[in-house]
Amino acid sequence: MSITVGFRLSPEANGAMANQLKMAEVQAILALARGGWSNRHIARHLGVHRETVGRHLRAVGFASALLPQDNSKPASAPIGSGGAPIGSALAPVGFVSAASAWREVIVQKLEAGLTAQRIYQDLCGDHGYTGSYYSVRRLVKKLTATMPAPFRRMECEPGAEAQVDFGRGAPIVGPDGRRKTTWVFRIVLSHSRKGYAEAVHRQTTDDFLRSLENAFAWFGGVPRTLVIDNLRAAVSRADWFDPELCPKVRSFAEHYGVAVLPTKPYTPRHKGKIERGIGYVKSNALKGRRFASLADQNRHLQTWEATVADTRIHGTTRRQVKEVFEQAEKAALLPMPACRFDLFQEALRSVHRDGHVEIKGAYYSVPPEFLGQRVWARWDGRTVRLLDQKMRPIAMHAQRPPGTFSTLPVHIVPEKISGIERGTAWLLRRIESIGPHATQWAQSMLQNRGIEGVRVLMGLLSLTNKHRRDQIGHACQIAQGHGAYHLRSLRQLIERQNPPAIQQNFEFLQEHTIIRSLDDYGQFVRQAITQAEALPSASSLQESTP
Repeated sequence: MSITVGFRLSPEANGAMANQLKMAEVQAILALARGGWSNRHIARHLGVHRETVGRHLRAVGFASALLPQDNSKPASAPIGSGGAPIGSALAPVGFVSAASAWREVIVQKLEAGLTAQRIYQDLCGDHGYTGSYYSVRRLVKKLTATMPAPFRRMECEPGAEAQVDFGRGAPIVGPDGRRKTTWVFRIVLSHSRKGYAEAVHRQTTDDFLRSLENAFAWFGGVPRTLVIDNLRAAVSRADWFDPELCPKVRSFAEHYGVAVLPTKPYTPRHKGKIERGIGYVKSNALKGRRFASLADQNRHLQTWEATVADTRIHGTTRRQVKEVFEQAEKAALLPMPACRFDLFQEALRSVHRDGHVEIKGAYYSVPPEFLGQRVWARWDGRTVRLLDQKMRPIAMHAQRPPGTFSTLPVHIVPEKISGIERGTAWLLRRIESIGPHATQWAQSMLQNRGIEGVRVLMGLLSLTNKHRRDQIGHACQIAQGHGAYHLRSLRQLIERQNPPAIQQNFEFLQEHTIIRSLDDYGQFVRQAITQAEALPSASSLQESTP
């Protein structure tokens, strides 16, 4: 197959390259470049160096803009199987695939999820296709080739969104020459691009929330959503589908009526406006500067926001930032609440066996059902709020000094409340169940004995555990008549009502079938004595021994 070339080398170029490549190879380089092949693929196909290919193309003035910039490979189908690869030097100009006549059919089958092999089989069996499988495969590959989708720009309605992030600030250099690192909090309203910056020493939750509050006051309102990074000060567990915010941040969001939406982890483009905004502050406001204190840096940032950032013409909106904010976005922000958010300290605390939790050396009671569990405690120097694991309030106390206890009566188990703690009124109501005589005696006893009679009332109730109520009432009636107001008097009167047990005398039986008679025992004794007398004495035995 001949190669037609539309370029002519100058005599100087021919002389300079004659010793390097043959004219046929040079012509092949030009033909392949015209066919859309990259330098890399031409060099690999002809077996020459890539720089050699580029040098020959530059020598004839071949425009580099016409060369493909990607690294795509030529078709991998075997040459000669239903046509050469498209774009190849071996394919004639205007080459058409043998399977292109069935393009619509192939598209329908691709949408049905069929493979190239199955499509080839169906074309041969149902549509009379006589070409090769490789032609079908090349066309399928071309139809299914995907290009990366362009990024989508997300623009927001006024007041709908603000993006938040932290960046490194300018150093603080004290009188002693020591440098301190600072961080710059930055928030940008997504519609107008109006921003607010504040320098802090640390990225704590309190610093984050206070900076947000200052930003809301700077804007004069609150956006409906906050797009934040997964910083530890706000997000306790990063998750694109269901992130978990810190409890204090959730309370802050509820106070201001704003929705906090963390971005997908490791995806900074989800908050591109603030990513560019942080770089703008660092490069424009703070680069090359140092400050004597954090207050000096914040005063500089506020002046820069008002005189530089707000007055600039934004590159995307092509309008002045301050103008867009004043005309469109300021009125769309949510109103500020009546008061600021009360910053507090919080921590998980274990409930002790006595039903209390320890906070800064003092002890506070919780409901008995939380014994042995862990609860959230929040304190701000005035009050202590206790919440369960779902952040539902369970108790509130006035904060007390270290070493003291705060116990709410509703948190005491009824079994652990003594009668003295319940009071005389509760004891008298219990005594009414014994009877009117007991009630009358109890009231008279209290009048005579005063505060010490409270324990006597408890003792009167304890008599019901051993004696009948009618016996206790009768004893109280007698004691009332005699003016006896001691518990021992009642016990004695009750004992007199119970007669002592009658002693029963049992007759001793003289004779029984299993008991021997005394005559039998006397006969045994006489026999034993007779036998003892018949035995020789010890002294006679000694004399008879030689």
